Amino acid sequence: MSKSIKKLEILLVVITAIGKFVFMDYLDWKLGYISIAVIFWVIYALVQIKKNPERAKLWGFRKDTFKPALRVVYPFGFFAVVTCVAIGWYNETLNFSWHIIPILIIYPIWGLIQQFLLISLVTGNLKDMNIPRLSDIWIILITSTLFSAIHYPYFWLAFATFFLALFYGTVFLKVRNIFVLGLFHGWLGAICFYTIVDRDPFIEVFGKYI
Repeated sequence: MSKSIKKLEILLVVITAIGKFVFMDYLDWKLGYISIAVIFWVIYALVQIKKNPERAKLWGFRKDTFKPALRVVYPFGFFAVVTCVAIGWYNETLNFSWHIIPILIIYPIWGLIQQFLLISLVTGNLKDMNIPRLSDIWIILITSTLFSAIHYPYFWLAFATFFLALFYGTVFLKVRNIFVLGLFHGWLGAICFYTIVDRDPFIEVFGKYI
């Protein structure tokens, strides 16, 4: 795949991120924006993989690295969940309800899309373009900064996602598997909403429709 295509993909990711601020934060069109973004990127990924099946492996859509990635992510994930609950208990922001169940089911899908955009298309493309003097550390830092910026203006969420993205990028460059990272991101994100952030994404997304 040419460098121009990889650069275009990174640009489209940035445009998608800007759209988040416009349609989700400013216009409060969360469900519509998420639906359109998911449909667009799923179609894009399927078309590109059909043209060049090797891209599936480069993007991390693969089974052979699932277990190695899981062995790396599982201990960190367990520690992260315990930390979220402990911080939520300390800050009195625990907000568990039945709403977390559909979010634990739905959010990994959105988490997989986010990992595909930020990790596969930004981290992966920057790595595969072999840009001189752009080391793995800089690639991960660039991705982490973008990942954090997307979660503005929620300070703690932006702060946490920056360090999480450092972990995501490091794992991906060593063991390319987006399935494990997507599931982890979705489940941890859902738990974080109902513990530390004290928000209910179920109401935020579906509240006006029920």
